[in-house]
Amino acid sequence: MSTADATLAPSGALGLLDKERTIATAGFNRWLVPPAALCIHLCIGMAYGFSVFWLPLSRAIGLSAPKACADMTLVQELFTTTCDWKVASMGWMYTLFFVLLGIAAAVWGGWLERVGPRKAGFVSAMCWCGGLFLGAIGIYTHQLWLLWLGSGVIGGVGLGLGYISPVSTLVKWFPDRRGMATGMAIMGFGGGAMIGAPLANLLMNYFKTPTSVGVWETFVAMGVIYFVFMMIGAFRYRIPPAGWRPEGWTPPAKANAMISQNHVHLKDAHKTPQFWLIWWVLCLNVSAGIGVIGMASPMLQEIFAGKLIGLPDVGFNQLDATQKATIAGIAAGFAGLLSLFNIGGRFFWASLSDKIGRKNTYYTFFILGIALYALAPTFAAMGSKLLFVLGFGIILSMYGGGFATVPAYLADMFGTQFVGAIHGRLLTAWSTAGIIGPVVVNYIREFQLAAGVPRDQLYNTTMYILCAMLIAGLICNYLIKPVDAKWHMSDAEVAKLQAATANAGASGPSGSYGIGFGGLDAKAALFWAFVGIPLAWGVWKTLESAVKIL
Repeated sequence: MSTADATLAPSGALGLLDKERTIATAGFNRWLVPPAALCIHLCIGMAYGFSVFWLPLSRAIGLSAPKACADMTLVQELFTTTCDWKVASMGWMYTLFFVLLGIAAAVWGGWLERVGPRKAGFVSAMCWCGGLFLGAIGIYTHQLWLLWLGSGVIGGVGLGLGYISPVSTLVKWFPDRRGMATGMAIMGFGGGAMIGAPLANLLMNYFKTPTSVGVWETFVAMGVIYFVFMMIGAFRYRIPPAGWRPEGWTPPAKANAMISQNHVHLKDAHKTPQFWLIWWVLCLNVSAGIGVIGMASPMLQEIFAGKLIGLPDVGFNQLDATQKATIAGIAAGFAGLLSLFNIGGRFFWASLSDKIGRKNTYYTFFILGIALYALAPTFAAMGSKLLFVLGFGIILSMYGGGFATVPAYLADMFGTQFVGAIHGRLLTAWSTAGIIGPVVVNYIREFQLAAGVPRDQLYNTTMYILCAMLIAGLICNYLIKPVDAKWHMSDAEVAKLQAATANAGASGPSGSYGIGFGGLDAKAALFWAFVGIPLAWGVWKTLESAVKIL
């Protein structure tokens, strides 16, 4: 136990997961915290890549081909042991993932603030990896309800806790670079599928036998790997002492009205118009992007069809089975490229928001997004794959950037004391967007198909509707003003809450307690390499599959 810890409680009174155990002391390097967050986010980010399991699982019983049962209802499918599952039925996992993520983050965000990021990260690992193990049992026994319960429900709770576990901590460690700090961590969630999907393919091929498609074994193997990574991340979390700031750093002398120096209590945040305006800003930005993510592959295939393989005059319906298989592979590369833009945007836009401000960053998202969605039909009519791919790449970078920038936006509005819990409640906007976006894109596509619209024009109306959603988001962003002073906590209230993390035994210039700006020393460099090498491998695998597009 450190000297600082000893001032907080009698020897042996603190548990290994207690918040007080994680208070940093003199000499700590704050640049060790972002890779700890990445250890967790890169694991739970595999939620985006779960579709890699659907086709193998759709023939888990038939093995060489799906063993379909006619007229089987969804309820029957949940319990059947003799018929293969439909891909559409397994696709409900995405709904479970992101609805449970939002609910868990909202319900347990306040608990996270009380117990600290280590305990939250530990519980997240237990839920996410335990969900994978339970899901493996569901696959082995061929019980779809058990897969839903394990990976979908229990794993979804782990997603929510893991997603928000580093937010408050990073905002407090980087008061000088709030956007960049949260962008680094949340970048990992977008990158999890880039590592997890090719890793899952490798493992399934390794475990595949004449009697097994190798999926339940892959779930177990990935659960073990992820558990190790997430435990390392959880136990490397540290929180700064109350009142800490980097040595020599002071807030800008010129006050920014959009960055509050006060704090709003969790119980009051949702009572302010600012909370609900930011809720709609996130919901509308995400709704537009998530709908495109879900239809990226078929959209490219239907719009460009033969153009993707050097047959510019051949429409989608005129392609034979072999040609369709070829363009499907190319479209998978398009989805991979969008993932890269999604990840890069999380770091780029969040870092840029430190320079131009959060409100201006969202103005950019909406104005540029409106222009690009409106131009998408024109790019398609021109037959320009380059402009089309680049346009949607920028759109997806802003989709990811919206996630990464919003925690800093909340910290600017409501202070840092409860930002993690407030962020958790705000993520219900993501759950809502996960329903709105796909419904808008998918059902309009079906309506257009039924109306006889040519496949290369199926998405034109959708693009204009998404423009309208972004216009609504632009208006919400415009209406965001500083929080009324009546919601600010008093100095006494803040001091009482911060007492538990006060570093009573330390002192230092500018409230640094011997902890400065930090840097890339040997220890930090090794930790960054530990998370960076797998991420670089995922990027390489994605580029390898995406190179055929252009």
